[in-house]
Amino acid sequence: MKNLSIIWVMAMACLISTVPMFGQSASKKNKIVADSKTAKAEFIKADPLMKGLFEKAYGYVIFPNVGKGGLGVGGAAGNGSVYEHNKLTGMAKLSQLSIGFQAGGQAYREVIFFESKKDMERFKESRFEFSAQVSAVAVTEGASANVKYADGIMVFTMQKGGLMYEASVGGQKFKFNKM
Repeated sequence: MKNLSIIWVMAMACLISTVPMFGQSASKKNKIVADSKTAKAEFIKADPLMKGLFEKAYGYVIFPNVGKGGLGVGGAAGNGSVYEHNKLTGMAKLSQLSIGFQAGGQAYREVIFFESKKDMERFKESRFEFSAQVSAVAVTEGASANVKYADGIMVFTMQKGGLMYEASVGGQKFKFNKM
């Protein structure tokens, strides 16, 4: 029970620290960009085949630090860097709300690949959100080999820490801010 309390506190601290993104100073944005580069390297290290996805995708967004916590009702938040043709074009904010059986907290990384300009534009216009039907692939070696774009996107996550028990329904929403 003590471990669960520690995890819960860590998740809430992570959520609180990642919520405000668009009003951040240049140094905080630079930290998010640097963390995104590190996360990209970690994704490729875990699954070397992902290097090709980063090179061939029209664009992608990397959320290097997403904090998630819940007890009945849950939430997640994170800030990330947006790239088109491997060039930094903006910043993004992820927010999530979920309802159902859930307890605990966790931290993870997330990358979303966009197949075409149309899919990327939908994201940049902040008209993009995930529902319960969208599934993310947990990154392990070779996991990306058989993954295909679904509705123009591919999503991968990588656990960083924490423990979360979950059987919930929710969705992720995104906001884009051009550089």
